[in-house]
Amino acid sequence: MDSDETAAAGESVRVWLVERTYGDDEQNMIILTYATPDGRREFRKERALTSYTGDHRETPVSMPVDPDNLGTVDDAATRERYVTEAERMREKHAPDETL
Repeated sequence: MDSDETAAAGESVRVWLVERTYGDDEQNMIILTYATPDGRREFRKERALTSYTGDHRETPVSMPVDPDNLGTVDDAATRERYVTEAERMREKHAPDETL
C-alpha cells in the first residue's frame, strides 16, 4: 500500500484529481472526483461554476482528505481508470499545484 493511502487516527489521506464532469441535474455544477493512488477510494466535490472568480478557475490537483469522507470504488474498470489518472497527475504535478 502506498504511503499516500494510509492514515493513522486523525490523519488525512492524499487524493488526486481523476475526473471532472458536469452535473446531470444542474447545468451550473462541476463534479470533481479525487481518488487514492490505488483507485480504491474516492472523494467527490461539487462546485458551482459561479464559485470560480476572476480570470482563473483554479482546481487543486490533489488534496488531503479525512478518511471518513472517502467512498469506496467497487467497479474494477473505474478503479483501473482512477489508478491511471492519479498516476498521470502525480507524475506531472506537485501535490500543491492547481489547474
